[in-house]
Amino acid sequence: MDLQRINQHKKTFDEIQQFIEGEDGREQVEVWFARELQELLGYARWENFTVAISRAVESCKTQGISVDDHFREVTKMITLGKGGRREIQDFMLTRYACYLIAQNGDPKKEEIAFAQGYFALQTRRAELIAEHIDQISRLETRDRLRASEKQLSRNIFERGVDDRGFGRIRSKGDTALFGGHTTEDMKRRLGIKSTRPLADFLPTLTIAAKNLATEMTNYNVEQKDLQGEAPITREHIQNNQSVRQMLGQRGIRPEELPAAEDIKKVERRVASNEKKIERTTMKLPKKK
Repeated sequence: MDLQRINQHKKTFDEIQQFIEGEDGREQVEVWFARELQELLGYARWENFTVAISRAVESCKTQGISVDDHFREVTKMITLGKGGRREIQDFMLTRYACYLIAQNGDPKKEEIAFAQGYFALQTRRAELIAEHIDQISRLETRDRLRASEKQLSRNIFERGVDDRGFGRIRSKGDTALFGGHTTEDMKRRLGIKSTRPLADFLPTLTIAAKNLATEMTNYNVEQKDLQGEAPITREHIQNNQSVRQMLGQRGIRPEELPAAEDIKKVERRVASNEKKIERTTMKLPKKK
């Protein structure tokens, strides 16, 4: 997501932000109302949005945090046709509550991805939101690769290939993706310790490329019922070659992309930010 799009989203989220008087009467608590947030997060139906709110409430309870500090059910009056009016359900939400709701949304939706960064960072500068979104995207892409490789390991084990065979298959896939450079070659090129996984230092694009090739292998191993190391190796090499060719058509050579930050450091930073959210969010005043 580019900075222009982030600034557009930021403007709309800022516009529905409101402030209420805090517990001590001096500080102001920033709040958002669910009915307004619903639209910005891309939910067409209130019933569907309340499901996300309920999940966020449960997440809050699971972490041992008082729900009343962050979620407040309220009612508001709306005007109907012919001048009629009726009350509807709404929720007053703190920044932390909004973050939990965004966490329970679909991160593939641009609005949800933005909201996760917007509510996670107290300063909410566009550049920092963009950085947070990129970090979350890389972590999620890495998790998908772990899952697809785990599935491949299960698939080939059922077809007579042991862990060492899986290592050979994965290594030959890397060699195909990186234009003849082996996994160890790439670690040396990027200055990675031999004991660390290569994917932990790859940029999001390359991790996604590895995942796509692995998913293709999983699909064809199952659909074609490939048996034994040799045919599965050929399949995995072909899929990595196909992905490399696709990238090459767009002028991208995976082996030439620079290393990214150690994903373990990114995980720790994101986790640290998430721990700070509740601690730095002003609480709703007690009900009178």
